[in-house]
Amino acid sequence: MSLYQPFLDHALALLKERLALSLYPIPEGFERKEATTGKGKREETVITTSHGFKSPKLRQIRAAHVQGGNSLQVLNFVIFPELNYDLPFFGADLVTLPGGHLIALDMQPLFHDAAYQEKYSDPILPIYQSYQQDLPWGGDFPEEAKPFFSPAFLWTRPQKTEVVQTQVFEAFKEYLSAYLDFVDRAEPVTDSQHLEAIEQSQLRYIGYRAAKDPARGMFARLYGPEWTEEYIHGFLFDLERELAKR
Repeated sequence: MSLYQPFLDHALALLKERLALSLYPIPEGFERKEATTGKGKREETVITTSHGFKSPKLRQIRAAHVQGGNSLQVLNFVIFPELNYDLPFFGADLVTLPGGHLIALDMQPLFHDAAYQEKYSDPILPIYQSYQQDLPWGGDFPEEAKPFFSPAFLWTRPQKTEVVQTQVFEAFKEYLSAYLDFVDRAEPVTDSQHLEAIEQSQLRYIGYRAAKDPARGMFARLYGPEWTEEYIHGFLFDLERELAKR
C-alpha cells in the first residue's frame, strides 16, 4: 500500500461528497506510466498515475501519484480555481525519498494585501498553529518561492513515517475541508480589473511552478524529458495552454 494512497482516497471521497464533480480530461499517455529503476535486489517498478476533476467553481482538481516502493512515494495534489473567483490554490506536496519526508501544505494566495489575508489566511492560522509542535518548520526554502505561500504554509520534514500517517494526514484533512468551506462561500468576481489581476496572478503561479517543478528531474530520469515537459505543461500546469484555446 502506498504511503499516500489514504490521502488521495480521502480527498476524492470528500470532493465527491461536497462538490458537483466531473472528469477533467487527462491527455493520452498520462493516466498511468511505468518505469523500472535500479538493478538486482534494488530494482523497483515506479508507477505514476494521474487523476483529474473539475467542478463549477474549480477549473482543475488534479493529482499526480508516484509509487516506487519504500524509497519513492509522492503525491502532488493541487486545486486551481476558475478565473472568475479570487480563491487561493490548494496545494499539497507530499514527498518521501531515501533521505526522508518532505511535506508542504498550503492555500496559496493570489494576492498579499491585508484584506485577502484576512479573508483566506487568517481563518487557517489556528489549524496551522495546532500542528506546529508536532510538525515543526522544515527549514529554508527558496527566496523566490516565498511570494507564492501564505502565512499558514505548513512546511515540515518529519523523521518518522508514523508522523506522516497520523499528524500529516490529519493536517491534510483539515486544510482540505477548510478549503472546501471557502469554495462553498465563494462568489464570482465581475469587476474587469479584478478579473485581469486574478488571471495574471494565476499565470504567475503556474509559470513559476512549471519552471521550477522539483519532480522534473525525477520524471525525466524515469520517463524521458519529452514526456516530462508535456506532462508538466499539458496537464500539471496547463493554464497557459487552456487560455490559448479560448
